[in-house]
Amino acid sequence: MGFILLDSKKTVKSLNVKTNIPSSYKVEDPSVIDSAERIELIFSEDLDMSSVKDGIKLYKVKSDGKEEDMGEVIDFDENSPSIIHINKSEAISEGEEYKLSITDKVKSVSGSSLKQEFAIYFAVDYSFNLSSEGISDLDNQRTLIVCISDLHLGANDAYAELTSNCDALVNFLEHIRASPNVKELVIAGDLIDEWFIPMHLDTFNGKTQLDFTKAVASNNKPVFDAFNHIIKEGQVKVTYVPGNHDLLIDSEDIQSIMPGISETRDVRGLGVYTPSDFPELVIEHGHRYNFYCAPDYSNQTLTQTDTILPPGYFFTRMATSSVVQGRPKLDINFPPVQKNDLGEAQFLYFLYWNVWKGLISDFPVEEGLDKKAINTGIDGFNDCYAIADLLPYQNSEDDHIDVNLYNGIIEGWDERQSNNLVPVKIPTDEAVLKGAFASHLDNQSGVQFFKNPDSYKRIVIFGHSHEARVITSFNEKGEKQVYVNSGTWIDKNKCTMTFVVVIPPKSENSTPAYANLYQYTAEGDIKKLESQALTNIK
Repeated sequence: MGFILLDSKKTVKSLNVKTNIPSSYKVEDPSVIDSAERIELIFSEDLDMSSVKDGIKLYKVKSDGKEEDMGEVIDFDENSPSIIHINKSEAISEGEEYKLSITDKVKSVSGSSLKQEFAIYFAVDYSFNLSSEGISDLDNQRTLIVCISDLHLGANDAYAELTSNCDALVNFLEHIRASPNVKELVIAGDLIDEWFIPMHLDTFNGKTQLDFTKAVASNNKPVFDAFNHIIKEGQVKVTYVPGNHDLLIDSEDIQSIMPGISETRDVRGLGVYTPSDFPELVIEHGHRYNFYCAPDYSNQTLTQTDTILPPGYFFTRMATSSVVQGRPKLDINFPPVQKNDLGEAQFLYFLYWNVWKGLISDFPVEEGLDKKAINTGIDGFNDCYAIADLLPYQNSEDDHIDVNLYNGIIEGWDERQSNNLVPVKIPTDEAVLKGAFASHLDNQSGVQFFKNPDSYKRIVIFGHSHEARVITSFNEKGEKQVYVNSGTWIDKNKCTMTFVVVIPPKSENSTPAYANLYQYTAEGDIKKLESQALTNIK
């Protein structure tokens, strides 16, 4: 229940009031209420009902800033003379912003009044559904942009991360296809998982990446049939954006299993999508800003190829084996590495070693550090590698810290960011130390877009971290900005089967757009996790 506060420095409160809906006093940041929610004003004294008509007003806020008086919308119960209800059925529509004004004309039966006028702003959310009947207040308009990410579909269910949730995913996609309101479905990366494979296995089983891609589609046939049904029908635009676990999957691979799907790519392994009619929205996977998962170029001399496979790939292979082995409790004898006085890059390699040491300790494997057990055969890595090949080591003669794989990854970070079209460079020490944290990815939504003077984005959607959340902020103009992480659909996650829905203003006169986070259930129900309204979307 939200409390309406009066300024005690300016007035002595005689009559107080509170409301059952979240209270916002900013027209540019309305609180969001459900259409079925009852609006109630509870006063501290019984009211003189003859004063209420002129003292409480409801206005619709229009896109041009003007306010439309909604007329008489007040209901009250003679048995509860201190409580006022807003008659929503008569005056309030979904997808609109309203101003509720309460003035000093409101009197109690004893003659006391509110000595200070005030107003609260709220937006009415849509009664969201994916049924074939659609959302009634959208009149069968196709305006919804739906975003999912991190499906991690694998070629073998023995170790794939999405198996038991597949039926729910198929059901969800069928509802997307049937909905008369969905305009676009965006897959924001990690559709196919080329990384989460036990390290002793040959990724492609002696075949090619195209064969692997087709094997994933075959192993998840009902899911890809559902996707292709949407694409073939043509009512909903389906767009694929690369993630890190499928950063090597090229257009030929994708089109072979999802013919006609729209793709967005900028450099190899990366893509960023903005709908043509919603330029304030940007969607990408998010690995572009991650030291361990962004396309990396430091092994090209070693492999004599244009490899872009980042170190996160090798960690994931190791971690998969650890999970399959039950994350055994092992005492690992790490060769010691100490800080030296050989410059900043050496200090950063020391930090890099500490990160790897922590990851290896958290996901130990029975093969140990030195066994050549990581069977690759991917992107120019044609040998078997040991975990020790990834772990920095120290030369006993001169204290210099070296590493076999990804030698130069520290010195090349700035150039790597330039190659990967990162708008705002991330300092190397920050990238190394914080790259493994979801909070760092969340922060990059602001660094790269909201605080970037060359960007005008108001809604940013990332995946990658598997941690669905909504974070709001405001720009220098006082305009609200919303970051949403779309989460994941893998079986084992704290919160899974999540998706984002962006709804533009429903008409030229309507103020709010919505960025909403939902969760799908195995029973086909939809749970709203959070809703945010943004105003003045161009």
